[in-house]
Amino acid sequence: MMIKVCGITRREDALVAVEAGASALGFIFYPKSPRYVTPGSVGVLAEGLDILKVGVFVGESPAAIEAVMRAANLDVAQIYGEAIPGDMRVWRAFRPSHPLPYGRGSAEPRASASGSTEIVNGFEALLLDGPANGLSFDWTLARDQDRKIIVAGGLDASNVADAIRIAKPWGVDASSKLESAPGIKDHQKMRAFIKAAQEAS
Repeated sequence: MMIKVCGITRREDALVAVEAGASALGFIFYPKSPRYVTPGSVGVLAEGLDILKVGVFVGESPAAIEAVMRAANLDVAQIYGEAIPGDMRVWRAFRPSHPLPYGRGSAEPRASASGSTEIVNGFEALLLDGPANGLSFDWTLARDQDRKIIVAGGLDASNVADAIRIAKPWGVDASSKLESAPGIKDHQKMRAFIKAAQEAS
């Protein structure tokens, strides 16, 4: 299972996430967020770390996203908005309602039979987030999808196993519930979340 710790702003937090077994680190390039980082700082935060590096963008243009992705040497663009940068891995993020905007059977991202990456219409995966930061959504909305789904929003060690059991996602993503203060990760909470996700998957 893909396990992502998002909102990384400190090198020590990135190191603990990697040591604990996270699959991906998320770096937020939204200036209004307390977890905002610059492309230049990501090089220091993630230097030498063998882990998937994800840039999170809100309402940016394709050109702006591509520029940051290159400058920060990122692997995946997680996008809230309609921009579709060309020639890169994209996780389309939104806060779901019923029905999902990409319903069953639509030509959107899905896992191939071998489990390898399959990109359809520009998206590798759909990330479903809560209605606001730190809040969960109805995980049944993510069930039985024929594409890669990442569940986010309000996840921590206390509920990630339930989210995995109900949604059966390709990945899970946590941020604010793993913090002692905005942008400052609690290492015990991070380790517990990653362990719970690993055990549930």
